[in-house]
Amino acid sequence: MSLPHTVRFAQGPDGAWLLSSDEADAEGGPTATTQVADVDVEPSADDGGGTPDEDEGSKDAGADVAPLPDSSVEYVKPAVSANYNYGKMVSYANKYWNNHNDAYRTYGNDCTNFISQAMLAGGWKPKGGAIIQRKSNKYWFYGPTKFTTSYTWAGAENWYWFAKKHSKRTKILDNVWKLASADVLQADFNRNNNIDHTMIVTKKYRGTPYLTYHTSDTHNKSLKKILSDYPRAWWYAHRT
Repeated sequence: MSLPHTVRFAQGPDGAWLLSSDEADAEGGPTATTQVADVDVEPSADDGGGTPDEDEGSKDAGADVAPLPDSSVEYVKPAVSANYNYGKMVSYANKYWNNHNDAYRTYGNDCTNFISQAMLAGGWKPKGGAIIQRKSNKYWFYGPTKFTTSYTWAGAENWYWFAKKHSKRTKILDNVWKLASADVLQADFNRNNNIDHTMIVTKKYRGTPYLTYHTSDTHNKSLKKILSDYPRAWWYAHRT
């Protein structure tokens, strides 16, 4: 079986033409995974986060990774809710997964910075903005410099606490296969109780979520492949 593909190339700074996307033209089918970097994301130092002012206590239990029964009802989110536009979150991620938005700086570990941008595009409102609030997980805002931007904006661990606990803008799911479009999946690769990575669901096809993220700039990678690549990780699934 074969499918037609739409292939796009982008010219690099050295003048060489590089593959930027490869999308299968299938009606409702999964989009081919495209990954720019040679290696997948791993924990790295610079993500704009840090130790918060407050002691947050313990996280919720990590999400189960067991596939759901075939008889389970697949949850499909509306494109728009009373507060958020999920379609805009996904559209933002699809647009800027590779060609980063010049309106924002890029961090060494850029995954949560990218997800915050997508959430903002879909209707999340900034909270706070004063320099004194930067280290508190109760606030979420972007500033012209790293030092005028909250830890929660680009730090994966900090984002978890703002989204789930302080703002209650997300709800933790008990199984990763319940993720729907515009939901967020986070990973603790080393099981050291510190979240390393953040991704957004940009497609769901036949019960399988497909995720998009920065750092290794990856588009529509299947949840099945992600779980296979990181069998020891703890996972935190957010309903946005």
